[in-house]
Amino acid sequence: MQIQQLKHQTESVSLTIEKWQLTPGQHWGMFSTHSNAASLLVRVLSGELSPQQGTVTGLPESIACVSLHEQQRLLDLELANDDTDFMDRIDYGSSVEQLVRDTGCSAEELELLLQQTDLLALRQRGFRQLSTGETRRVMLARAMALKPQLLILDEPYSGLDIAHRAHLSELLEQLALQMQLLIVTAREDELPPFITDVALFDEQKLVQTLTRADWLSHPLMAQMKALSEQKSDAMLALMQAHQSPHAYPDPLVEMNNVTVEYVDAPIFHGVNWRIERGQHWQVRGPNGCGKSTLLGLILGDHPQCYSNDIRVLGMQRGSGETIWDVKKHIGVVSSALHLQYRVNCSALEVLVSGFYDSIGLYQQPSKKEILLAREWLGMLEMAELEKVGFRSLGYGQQRLLLIGRALIKQPALLILDEPYQGLDFLNRKLVYHALNRIASSQISQLLYVTHHEEDALDAVHHFVDFVADNGQGYRVDIHSRSGR
Repeated sequence: MQIQQLKHQTESVSLTIEKWQLTPGQHWGMFSTHSNAASLLVRVLSGELSPQQGTVTGLPESIACVSLHEQQRLLDLELANDDTDFMDRIDYGSSVEQLVRDTGCSAEELELLLQQTDLLALRQRGFRQLSTGETRRVMLARAMALKPQLLILDEPYSGLDIAHRAHLSELLEQLALQMQLLIVTAREDELPPFITDVALFDEQKLVQTLTRADWLSHPLMAQMKALSEQKSDAMLALMQAHQSPHAYPDPLVEMNNVTVEYVDAPIFHGVNWRIERGQHWQVRGPNGCGKSTLLGLILGDHPQCYSNDIRVLGMQRGSGETIWDVKKHIGVVSSALHLQYRVNCSALEVLVSGFYDSIGLYQQPSKKEILLAREWLGMLEMAELEKVGFRSLGYGQQRLLLIGRALIKQPALLILDEPYQGLDFLNRKLVYHALNRIASSQISQLLYVTHHEEDALDAVHHFVDFVADNGQGYRVDIHSRSGR
């Protein structure tokens, strides 16, 4: 496969490749330091977009793609087919089994694919019941079912817990013997050993191709880490310049003997937990254990929050408070919010919507709010995208805006469920350092979910751990430790 004089530009992302040749037997990693250019190339190679200039020749006949963008497209299709209004139950979408079978695989192939991607126990689960990591595995199973000659994986480890990341690495080793792999990542530790070559992208173009050995000794990582620390200092300064003190109740959150269960299975039980003033918490556990459910109980997004003894910001759940009474003091970043943010308001309006906790903007903002949102756009290096619609942005740009949306109002509680998903290397490091500084400065209290040990924040000393409980769902271990 050869790419020559390729140029493609959307409203928010530009891509230029002078010349790049991928030969049989090579497995490539594509690494973006500070852009969504690599993800734009994925859309070109997969056939979703035709290049505006240049040529791509020698493409294999069969190409499959796994990406956050494709995941969003599948969700949109599932939502369009939602039949809840015509049923006596909630329609959670197509089952895992149906989604994989729809690719045209045989019954025998279906069983093997479900086994290889650890989906056998979830085969009857509806698509919208799945966790982020479980959804990623469904996307991989669908791609494998096509038996492609070229498999393109854009952030394949995103949302996977530790065990499933290890399992995926083993599976990719096997697939590398059967097909050519092209892996996009912003994490330097997520290029598997079989990767032979690396393509390095900057803001707009392919700047260098190099062997794996040369990549491992490249000085770029240290430079990017230093730059991200400088930018996080500036972000903290922006927040401190607009900081206004608030008196919040102590504890912020209190749960007493909280249990969540579905008809087919218990999720977790007997949770007694308090988030006291000044505490920052990390929630840990495998895919599907109930981490997002626990956060939904706090936000009021889960129906069983009203059948449990839960107090948030001094308000008892089910006592007549509205969701908005609580949410106006909480900032949220999550895959669920990202998937729900389907309106096409402008980048500026996304940030301003953080003041109103809305998906989209339906009120006239004040001049002060607009000016602050523009400061944030400048901080995020997105000032020129002020009027660009959210849906026209790259996935990583969307995620960065949603992070800004959560931070802009400096909430009492900042809930961050896998916040780095889709971010390039520089912005991931920027957000990581900024969150550490926000927590240390007590601007907001953090409730933080990540599957990556390297993303653990020094300022977090309190933990909620989900532990499997002999087929009875999960028990929740709550503990603290002294500073490091």
